[in-house]
Amino acid sequence: MQIGDLKLANPVVTAPMAGVTDLPFRLLLKEQGCGLVCGEMVSAQALVYGNRNTLKLLTTDPRERPVSIQLFGSDPETMARAAEILATYPVDLIDINMGCPVPKVVKNGEGAALLTDLPRAVRIVRAVVSAVDCPVTVKMRRGWAPGAEVAPELAALCAEAGAAAVAVHGRFRDQFYSGQADWDVIKKVKAAVGIPVIGNGDIFSAEDALRMRTETGCDGVMLGRGMLGNPWLVRETVAALAGAPQPPVPTVAERFALIRRHLSAQIEFCGEERGVKEMRKHLTWYLKGFPGAARARQRINEASDQDALLALLHTYEEELKTSYHPNS
Repeated sequence: MQIGDLKLANPVVTAPMAGVTDLPFRLLLKEQGCGLVCGEMVSAQALVYGNRNTLKLLTTDPRERPVSIQLFGSDPETMARAAEILATYPVDLIDINMGCPVPKVVKNGEGAALLTDLPRAVRIVRAVVSAVDCPVTVKMRRGWAPGAEVAPELAALCAEAGAAAVAVHGRFRDQFYSGQADWDVIKKVKAAVGIPVIGNGDIFSAEDALRMRTETGCDGVMLGRGMLGNPWLVRETVAALAGAPQPPVPTVAERFALIRRHLSAQIEFCGEERGVKEMRKHLTWYLKGFPGAARARQRINEASDQDALLALLHTYEEELKTSYHPNS
């Protein structure tokens, strides 16, 4: 798949997820073969003001490239200025958020609120495209609420304004992440534009990704919540879309080896205290569905440093080696 002048190794893209797709996690996803990794969404206003925490979100690594960073905002001039700043970093694409449903974002006219103001949305795309040389993409939802599906129209307007690709999540803003994503809107968007369309929503297996591509004709697939605790979904999806055999299910030892590397990278990235806290949510996802997971999570949430957490993980890993058999 090609986005502007950037050719990707494969059409598997990761969704930008706040509090999740930081540098340590993106590097793990890249190891699994992801064609394009996307960082957490960044406030255009905070970036322009030089907010220290926001600048931390722009940390990238040559090993993860190509990498995309997503901006959110409601003012075209501010978005353009933020894009200019972002373009000075080693970033390959800039994505514009038109899908975030959370109240603190939409109350400011940002994220999914732009689905209700298409002229403003188009002005933002034009401003950002004019401000930078790298490809600009847009991530959107189906619309604000049932009866107000705007994605096909908005996608066409974004393409006219210079967007190099669009990603479409098949839910309305009002749904947040409830119910089922409607993939039919992705098919409609594909018919409405000549730029690459990336489908998003309810991909929890490689089979889901194949079915989405078959049903919608989308050019790429965007993995989101399905990767939580399961970065191996990336390599499974890459193989499926390439028509290659499925890789083996990771063993207990392989799972825990990756978890320990994730912990080490998280601590290196943000320090031991915060790194351990950040890993707690990831461990909730990593351990979901395994025997004794609830008890293990309770103990893990009480661990205050790396050594204590590693000791608990070792104990739980040994328990699982006798009680968990992924191929049975």
